[in-house]
Amino acid sequence: MGRLEGKVAIITGGNSGVGAAAAMLFAKEGAKVVISARRQAQLEEVANKIKEAGGEVLSVVTDISKPQDAQNLVSKAVEAFGKVDILVNNAGILESGLKPIDRVVDEDLDRIIDTNTKGTMYCMREASAEMAKNGEGSIVNVASVAGVLGCGGAAYVASKAAIVGITRHTALRFAGTKIRCNAVCPGTIVTPMVAGMNAANMDADMFGQMAKHADLKVSPCMPEDVANILLFLASDESRAITGQTIVSDFGSTL
Repeated sequence: MGRLEGKVAIITGGNSGVGAAAAMLFAKEGAKVVISARRQAQLEEVANKIKEAGGEVLSVVTDISKPQDAQNLVSKAVEAFGKVDILVNNAGILESGLKPIDRVVDEDLDRIIDTNTKGTMYCMREASAEMAKNGEGSIVNVASVAGVLGCGGAAYVASKAAIVGITRHTALRFAGTKIRCNAVCPGTIVTPMVAGMNAANMDADMFGQMAKHADLKVSPCMPEDVANILLFLASDESRAITGQTIVSDFGSTL
């Protein structure tokens, strides 16, 4: 308890899955939590759970693919709590299937890159500027094992590989300061987003190729498994770690 006492943490995609688990865990550990997502009703459900447990929380409806929304999110956090110590970039979307590069659809590419890559960068830009004012901070990006190994649809893989790259860039940019940036790359996670995937829409060729590089008998991650890693990287316990990418998949892709 108290590992994030006195910290202010922004968590995007805080309405369900990993984001909701992280928000509740961070609040339990003493952080003032700012959660964002596009759906207000789901955000309020999570916020109410945090409040009922005695935590402090602010919910801000945000579409991170819009730069003005990312700016508003950070501004609201500073307005409410005075600073930003932690940014967890968890918001992200999947494509409808596993379309490989030779079948990628422009609409998917635009939509996924706008949210997963550009949206993450918009939030990083705004939050890092606030962190620089205070001289410290921790940015933790939720990428994916897909961005490391290429196992996924082309648009999704590209969006998550870009997050791995911008994580290293940001760590380099602020190396020697107390502002850090790391990435977590989960394998399959049991979340509503993954549960909503339609097997009938999967590209059979791509799924077959992916199966060659993963042990499908290994258990998937639960949101709490990823949230625990996010907590460590957000806390001062990991103050010597920056620019690193941690794959969390129980070893299924080894």
